[in-house]
Amino acid sequence: MMRQESDDYMPAKSFEELIEKIKKYHPTEDFELVEKAYKLAESAHGNQLRKSGEPYLIHPIAVANILAELELDKESIIAGILHDVVEDTDYTVEDIAREFNEEIALLVDGVTKLSQITYTSDKEEIQAENYRKMFLAMAKDIRVILIKLADRLHNLRTLTYMPEHKQVEKAKETLDIYAPLAHRLGISKIKVEMEDLALRYLDKDAYYDIVEKIRRKRSDRERYIEDVVEKVKLNLEEVGIEAEVFGRPKHFFSIYKKMVSQNKTIDQIYDLFAVRAIVGSVKDCYGVLGIIHELYTPVPGRFKDYIAMPKSNMYQSLHTTLIGPEGEPFEMQIRTYDMHRTAEFGIAAHWKYKEGSTTQSMEKSEEQKLNWLRQILEWQRDMSDNKEFMDVLKSDLDVYGDQVYAFTPTGDVINLPQGSTPIDFAYFIHSAVGNKMVGARVNGKIVTFDRKIKNGDRIEILTSQNSKGPSRDWLNIVKSSQAKSKINQWFRKEFKEENISKGKDLLDKYAKGKGLPLHEIMTPKYQKVVIRKYGFKDWESVCAAVGHGGLKEGQIINRLHDEYLKDHKEEVHPEDILKEVNANNEKVTTKKSKSGIIVKGIEDLAVRFSRCCTPVPGDEIVGFVTRGRGISIHRTDCVNIINLTDEERARLIDAEWQMIEKVASDMVYKADLQITAEDRNGMLVDVSKVLSDEGVPIRNMNARTTNNHESVINITIEIKNSNQLSVITKKLNNISGVYEVMRTNN
Repeated sequence: MMRQESDDYMPAKSFEELIEKIKKYHPTEDFELVEKAYKLAESAHGNQLRKSGEPYLIHPIAVANILAELELDKESIIAGILHDVVEDTDYTVEDIAREFNEEIALLVDGVTKLSQITYTSDKEEIQAENYRKMFLAMAKDIRVILIKLADRLHNLRTLTYMPEHKQVEKAKETLDIYAPLAHRLGISKIKVEMEDLALRYLDKDAYYDIVEKIRRKRSDRERYIEDVVEKVKLNLEEVGIEAEVFGRPKHFFSIYKKMVSQNKTIDQIYDLFAVRAIVGSVKDCYGVLGIIHELYTPVPGRFKDYIAMPKSNMYQSLHTTLIGPEGEPFEMQIRTYDMHRTAEFGIAAHWKYKEGSTTQSMEKSEEQKLNWLRQILEWQRDMSDNKEFMDVLKSDLDVYGDQVYAFTPTGDVINLPQGSTPIDFAYFIHSAVGNKMVGARVNGKIVTFDRKIKNGDRIEILTSQNSKGPSRDWLNIVKSSQAKSKINQWFRKEFKEENISKGKDLLDKYAKGKGLPLHEIMTPKYQKVVIRKYGFKDWESVCAAVGHGGLKEGQIINRLHDEYLKDHKEEVHPEDILKEVNANNEKVTTKKSKSGIIVKGIEDLAVRFSRCCTPVPGDEIVGFVTRGRGISIHRTDCVNIINLTDEERARLIDAEWQMIEKVASDMVYKADLQITAEDRNGMLVDVSKVLSDEGVPIRNMNARTTNNHESVINITIEIKNSNQLSVITKKLNNISGVYEVMRTNN
């Protein structure tokens, strides 16, 4: 009873904290809709529990709290409370629209659709399609991705209750997708915590080693930083500059990245802590910089002015590295309160409840942040080649790439990736400038196209109407994803007809070489499957991609043929198979089989493993002649075989495994296990660890609790033979609290 009272208390307490957070920036006292959302979520999620055993309601309220910390609008917070209602309960999007409004319903629907996207596929075309869906959802309303980022952050905070393979999967997905997205949208507050939490599960040893070593150094470093902070404060007070000065530790992931990229130990990294000064105006920022450079010696080449030249995500601050009182370097960051807010909250920084509360400069800042998203959407429309889209996107989401700043002849600042050339600069200005480029001047001197741009370079692009357009060599020179995209776009448009014709020829030749009936497989029905699979607009785009080398002709023809075969299966009659078996009763096929199965008296016939009992090498097996689908292989103890009628038993046929050494070494077989165990925290983790240590892939896992307070875990794994299964079963039985491990029939 006590636990139930505690469980009820947790969501209620968390909701009270949410209301208090909203009150700090909300201009009114109207919380009726927020409270209504809480009650609906409480009713909808009912007795649902999280993996931790806590009430499920804890999660959506925690997500709403994160959104409130970002000071997001009421609609976002309500959608955060309701974000799992449509996916996990009987409520629909229409119900949400009716109970609240269309805007909140669209936000909930957007987050629900994002939750259904998985990024674990190794197939590039599937990955690309997932990314496309995500950016389209963001384009409809950027708040969708902000709610999703909050959802992912809270899931990371509670990831310890998930199986180990899920921990690794979610942590990797976070570093690949969500942390870079948070960085791109300027939300440092979320990005930093995501990276640290992901590191804990991707490299536990490194993470806890860094934590321990920083903990040991903390007292010395804190004293050192406090001395610097006090000295800076006194000097600023003397000249009348009001500032908030404080020390802050660098986050663990940034230290980890520095150790890996620079091959250093933690003892060789001195800037584990930084000093930050926040002031009221830009003028005071430079005033603080002057004073700090008088107090301490600046390290040459380590000053960056992100105020005059903001980062691509609109981050602004002055960064300078100085030699401290004990000869150790430390970093100083100087910014205004507005800049600090933007650095922490990014695109979420200026969302207000009240219409008309944003200033023109705020709107301009948010518009600039959204330019990146618009650029992604433009690439989506232009790029039919999924590989190219993925390459461009990965490059553009690179959180850790350094940047350089150059000037136009009129003094405008252009922000480009480190290693960029005048060609990158030209395409940043406009695609027409890049396409007509014939030369470049850097600081008044003519330079080669591959000259690397340096900070502060003044660049002038020379163009000519007589230019024949970009060269393919430029693709090996440019650094920015924007330039690569626009160059490829020019070639696709310029040679589209030629590429279409060439692609059609290549497809024709490949089909003829394989002896495939091109006129039968090249029908609109099968073409549509290929168009959808590879993300193209039409069949001509597919041919053009084959023509310029974006796709291999074999990929396309083989996929068309596969679709054709689905509609033209050669029906096999049981009577024909049994007749052949009887005619060859003494004959045993010894030919190596891809499936690892020998069926007596039969050759060249489809053999498949039954899903009901999932046989593996070493099991006693029997073949069953099916109607139209060849021979199905079952275990002899399969419940379906045991319960066959006498008439059906006439269709049984002898089958055996090939010698293990003759079976392909990469062959794997599915096996279903059921584990009955004590219902305790960590049981799933222990089971997953055994399977992970044995190198056994888990294809499916689910768990439930019985009325007897026992945990029943059903797992589908991939193994090579029954010997391996015996070893795994024994190790699972040795886990503390496991009562029984048994093989199951589906």
